[in-house]
Amino acid sequence: MDSNGINEDSSRQVRVRFVTKLRPPFKVPTTSIAVPANLSRMGLSEIVNLLLKNSTARAFSNTEFQTTPFDFLIDGELIRMPLEQFLLAKGISAEKIIEIEYINAVAPQKQRDPSLHDDWVSTVDGTNPRFVLTGCYDNLARIWKDGSICTHVLQGHNGAVTSVNIINHKATSSTSSNDICIATGSKDKTLRLWMFDAVESGNNPVRIGAFKILKGHTSSVQSISAKPSGDMVCSGSWDCSIKLWKVASEGDGDSVSVKKRRLVDDVDEPQLEEDATAELVGHTQCVSSVVWPESQTIYSASWDHSIRTWDVQTGKATLNMVCGKALNCLDVGGEGSALLVAGGSDPVLRVWDPRKPGSTAPIFQFSSHSSWISTCKWHPRSIFHLLSASYDGNVMLWDLRTAWPLAKIDMHKDKVLCADWWKDDSIASGGADSKLFISSGISIS
Repeated sequence: MDSNGINEDSSRQVRVRFVTKLRPPFKVPTTSIAVPANLSRMGLSEIVNLLLKNSTARAFSNTEFQTTPFDFLIDGELIRMPLEQFLLAKGISAEKIIEIEYINAVAPQKQRDPSLHDDWVSTVDGTNPRFVLTGCYDNLARIWKDGSICTHVLQGHNGAVTSVNIINHKATSSTSSNDICIATGSKDKTLRLWMFDAVESGNNPVRIGAFKILKGHTSSVQSISAKPSGDMVCSGSWDCSIKLWKVASEGDGDSVSVKKRRLVDDVDEPQLEEDATAELVGHTQCVSSVVWPESQTIYSASWDHSIRTWDVQTGKATLNMVCGKALNCLDVGGEGSALLVAGGSDPVLRVWDPRKPGSTAPIFQFSSHSSWISTCKWHPRSIFHLLSASYDGNVMLWDLRTAWPLAKIDMHKDKVLCADWWKDDSIASGGADSKLFISSGISIS
């Protein structure tokens, strides 16, 4: 077999027709052609690139052709074995013309130099395309403009920052669209709220303090999630509870204005403190992850092996799904933004569909990691793609249409503690090596 996956001794052939939803110039003629039956994905990709090169040469004789890696689907399932073997496994006749759809391969094309921290990078948020937000075991959170330049340091916690969340903050008379609101949680048992100007920058990072401290947990805060409207946040803690908090309360006025945000030098100026507005009780161990994707619904995962769905208005759990493993992470997405993905104290990433009553069995399981899973995230624009990070030092990209990982990012030299999508085509990840890595150029069709 040559380096491109085409076996020179390929007597058996099948007729295929390549189709795609990609736009020109990535479309090949739809006439059927005969290809070796034992072609791998790499061999199929070479053939499509040869067809594209011929088309490009005819249309643009002076254009230099750039090879593009592709993935391939038959009947909606990604091919991850030789073509003949795939057809046999799926009971598809090789005597008819096989329609094969090709899509852009999902794998990072570029790795940036890491952004160094002073301790473990425990949490990351990539929901804003202008910057990446990290939390660290040195008690600080940091803003990284363009994912590489530290412009702001959020100082005030007295313990490791364990969770960060960029709040969907709406501009008011005292704020602008550049004013970003952030919530952080810490081992010091508190949440803090911060405001900063996203376009403000200088030669040195600006150190700012929180405008509000949220107190009420009796143990470490492990996870934070903001309500879609941005006026509230929820938090999960080692005290087994979930608490709900107002971002701005009556009487705050313009206290959240960037003009009045608290610089670290203003140590004598008192900070606002506020108690929780509600508490959700039911978990019996650490609430490791909370997600607030809809106004009246919160999802939580716990070390008590359960995933729960909460009605915000009543404060009652409407779903209690026991999973058999202590859970570290949870996210909601996929088809209809209704699928649950979670990982924890084994190497298996599991996906459930809670819309199917009476069944707690996962609909998908991915088991290529070799240690506990720390993070899982759905892609914000795709119903098929998600990522996972693990103590094995790897970040993996997944597609629900195949059981094999699409790509493995192994830049970290220690446990990966956090990861998130950034700008749709990049992944930001942090870990026990005290580094933030950005892996970019990921094409999600």
